[in-house]
Amino acid sequence: MNQPLLAAVTGGTGFLGVHLVPALAQAGFRLRLLARREPAHPAFAGVEFETLPGCLEDETALAELVENADVVVHAAGLIKAHNRAAFLCANQGGTAALARITRRVAPRAKFVLVSSLAAREPQLSNYAFSKHAAEAAARQELPAAQLAILRPPAIYGPWDKETLALFRASLYLFAPLLSDGKAAVIHAADAAGAITAMAGVKFQPGCFALADDQPDGYSIRALMNEAARATGGRPRLIRVPKALVLSAGFASGLLGGFTKTPPIFTLGKAREILHPDWSVHPDELLPREIYNPRINLAQGFAETVAWYRQAGWSK
Repeated sequence: MNQPLLAAVTGGTGFLGVHLVPALAQAGFRLRLLARREPAHPAFAGVEFETLPGCLEDETALAELVENADVVVHAAGLIKAHNRAAFLCANQGGTAALARITRRVAPRAKFVLVSSLAAREPQLSNYAFSKHAAEAAARQELPAAQLAILRPPAIYGPWDKETLALFRASLYLFAPLLSDGKAAVIHAADAAGAITAMAGVKFQPGCFALADDQPDGYSIRALMNEAARATGGRPRLIRVPKALVLSAGFASGLLGGFTKTPPIFTLGKAREILHPDWSVHPDELLPREIYNPRINLAQGFAETVAWYRQAGWSK
């Protein structure tokens, strides 16, 4: 009898990770997680995995993580930092180290890098630049036949604190409309499902973007209206001038430089928000025969709002 495949996972305790780890376990993988401390998350109830203490800066821990692994799923990464150097250290440096050690310790292992659709536009922000650089580092360190890069768009779902602001805004009398652009999105369960499919027998080398059943994306107004339908809010959407969005991002980033925890909203994030096209083009999209998303926007937003309320995160 064949032994289940061993998946070595980074980022298993992050927002996407708490959906990904149970998905990999349900698919039959044996799991080894890199974590700074023993994970204790409600989403992991009943899920079996080995925990390896360590971080991406610890090359000894990385070697132990990937030893005898059949697939390495690299989902760890910073989404906020004080400057470009910090982003690059974690996102590019961590990816380069893990890829290099995988090639040395587990040379036959497949490598699935969870990047971001932001990597398509590296000039917009330090985050986008670092994700683009991380992809380049993986390509430099690994054979093309063993590397798959997945670029999810905005991910939402249970346990997500960032998208919670969108739903809270939909309950206000007036809500800001920050952009006239359009954006693809995906529910965390579908993002986890796509990554899990690529980690298994459906592995296909290359670089692919993820999206829900509407890869052409949604206008920001449509996303706000759908959020309002899910929460029962009826906000009046007020268009915010581009200059004001950029100024607010600059001020937030400047003030955040004096705090221990960096803000998510910075000048770079403002540029990302204002970018007119975060849709996923057909030639970028992960083939549907590898994974077909199951959760549409209306269902996903409704289920997410219900979870927020049950968890006491929202009214």
